[in-house]
Amino acid sequence: MAYLHLSFLSFITPKTFAWNWGPVDTTEGFFPLPLDQSHYHILRPYDVPEDQRYSFINGVHKCWVYSTDKTHTRTSQTKPRTKIARHTRVWQFEGYGYVPNGTSGVCIMQVFGASPPLATTIMIRGPVLEPNIYDRWFRLNVIHNVDAARVSKVYVDVHLKLVAEASGGNSHAFKCGVYAQNDYSGLFMESRWKGIKVVIKKMRLMSLVYVRLL
Repeated sequence: MAYLHLSFLSFITPKTFAWNWGPVDTTEGFFPLPLDQSHYHILRPYDVPEDQRYSFINGVHKCWVYSTDKTHTRTSQTKPRTKIARHTRVWQFEGYGYVPNGTSGVCIMQVFGASPPLATTIMIRGPVLEPNIYDRWFRLNVIHNVDAARVSKVYVDVHLKLVAEASGGNSHAFKCGVYAQNDYSGLFMESRWKGIKVVIKKMRLMSLVYVRLL
């Protein structure tokens, strides 16, 4: 797993940046699966009520954590996060994200799962794919190919920004939200998401993938 700490993006190698590719209809050939409150549950720091770290108002999921928060379980060794979990057989994540200026050192979207010793295929931590990422709504599409090619593609505002070879594994997770990553995380970290979709490739069988707001 290669990390670009200053640009808040980590991803496996080899990889290809695609800054100049034109807009693409990423959902052609896919159909959406349901994502409503009957299909997911919320995880947050174990010692606070849900409404102190997560809200869903007027179609917008808002997730926030503090650097001093505890993890989602008493025994977890990870850093604080707020997430929605959903189990399904999917191939592509789509959502509109908003990251307030000042949020740093945090993963906002992740394709979790890989062959050991790796644990994660891709982690998106901020503005390297799109410099003007703060204080605006942006559309994010991430396609994870679980077939033989095992390629992940990342689109921002329907423009292809990154192609990365995946790292294997039979179980994966699409996750978005806020997940503290390092000692440079801000005291307060937040992201907002709306229009979240998980879509499956028509007439194909995909490996197991989860969807979580971090």
